[in-house]
Amino acid sequence: MASDALENLARIGQLDKVPFSKSLMDKMLATAQSRLHDAQRTENSAETRFDCAYTAIRAIADAALLKRGYRTSTSKPGHHQTTIQCLVHTLGVDAAVVRVLDGLRKQRNLSDYDGELVTDQALVECIQQAIHLLQRATASL
Repeated sequence: MASDALENLARIGQLDKVPFSKSLMDKMLATAQSRLHDAQRTENSAETRFDCAYTAIRAIADAALLKRGYRTSTSKPGHHQTTIQCLVHTLGVDAAVVRVLDGLRKQRNLSDYDGELVTDQALVECIQQAIHLLQRATASL
């Protein structure tokens, strides 16, 4: 069923089919690890830390899509949202967790585009979600 959902997203242009590259997937996961490390550095601002944790989440989601032979179509609006929503199909992430991750995506947009400050609660949640997602990806990819 997961591959059917991804195939449907490719059919409507939300995903592009790409050849799998272990080297590229490993680079994406290394980026996630590096960004997560930066997110945990308390000398960085809350906004920087949040952005790093969110970038780690997105890199993991991108790596999981790549493992299945896809990437989001960046020419279409909403590619970050699509990437996160695909975690249900690529890493078996529970839909409730995906809703939390999507909320973090929205918070990132508010911070980046509207200058909204990141709360301590949002920062902690984003870092914790990035840690859990990286552990899941490391175990299954």
